[in-house]
Amino acid sequence: MSSSRQQIFSNIRRGLKRDPLSGERLDQVRNRLAAHPASTIPARSQLPPAEQIALFAQMATEASAELIELPSLDALPAKVAEFAAANGITELVSASDSQFNQLDWSTATEVTLSHRVARAGDLASLTGSFCGIAETGTLMLLSGATSPTTLNFLPDIHLVLLRQSTIVGSYEDAWGKLRARGQGMPRTVNMITGPSRSADIEQKLQMGAHGPKRLIILLLRD
Repeated sequence: MSSSRQQIFSNIRRGLKRDPLSGERLDQVRNRLAAHPASTIPARSQLPPAEQIALFAQMATEASAELIELPSLDALPAKVAEFAAANGITELVSASDSQFNQLDWSTATEVTLSHRVARAGDLASLTGSFCGIAETGTLMLLSGATSPTTLNFLPDIHLVLLRQSTIVGSYEDAWGKLRARGQGMPRTVNMITGPSRSADIEQKLQMGAHGPKRLIILLLRD
């Protein structure tokens, strides 16, 4: 354990007036961490798959996300080009995602797709997602070599491809799905519910306070 982490834990123990765990108490904590017990799961998320998809769409829309339905993955370039033309977007920074790279982007002549990290001043980004969480209309995005986290937060407009088949009911289901893929935890897991907003200043809602002003979910029927 690093010295900085040890110091943080020592400060927590001191605040709780507790000594370091040992013996049976330490075993109990280790067993609980290994078992990943589920917390109380809201009843609204315990639904059949079709109803989970409908709930996700409802909750995401209530959180000010915008949904565009895709009949197939092949339809993505045309939908993206249509959205870009309507919003004055000439360049999209994108994850170097195999599901994007295999598509024919030659018809999307009005927009350039650039595979790189996002930079200040970028207008829009396109990324995939690991899954959607129905109970709150939340996206789970994982960082990686081909999916830098900057794409999720720097551009003003964030377009995210979400496959209906990856939508789960609850947060517990999402974490279970992540563990089940057997690749360990990524460096960063982002939970995104709607565009960025804040009402901290005079209780006036400001969109894009800490990230994108618009979140566009490209919901793929698969």
